[in-house]
Amino acid sequence: MTGSWWWDVLLGAAVALAVTWLALIAALLALRPRGDLLREAVRLLPDVLRLVRRLAADRELPRGARVRIWLLLAYLALPFDLVPDFVPVLGYADDAIVVAAVLRSVVRRAGLATVERHWPGTPDGFAALRRITGLSGHERR
Repeated sequence: MTGSWWWDVLLGAAVALAVTWLALIAALLALRPRGDLLREAVRLLPDVLRLVRRLAADRELPRGARVRIWLLLAYLALPFDLVPDFVPVLGYADDAIVVAAVLRSVVRRAGLATVERHWPGTPDGFAALRRITGLSGHERR
């Protein structure tokens, strides 16, 4: 393309990175809670982070669910986000969207009762969490 092997590799890597980033943004948009649920998800984030920490420490949780929780904690600990914070709306919401998607997966695997047992917030907050994750009564499969 450019005549230099190094520039071709660098250009290819940059294009691949940009396409991957765009795919992740599209996935975030597809997984985001609808309507006012996104605002609710951001509001619940402190309680949800305490929930995630408690779930990560629960040895009774299925291994696959614990792996998801630990990967989520690693993602949240990273100093950068998929979407920079200066981007309107999604800038601050990307963490909430990722957390909601992982919790949806954990609830499907571990059951709603397990997550409720670890919930540190109010019953209204847990009801909001159920709406955000889209899981109102899923039991362990």
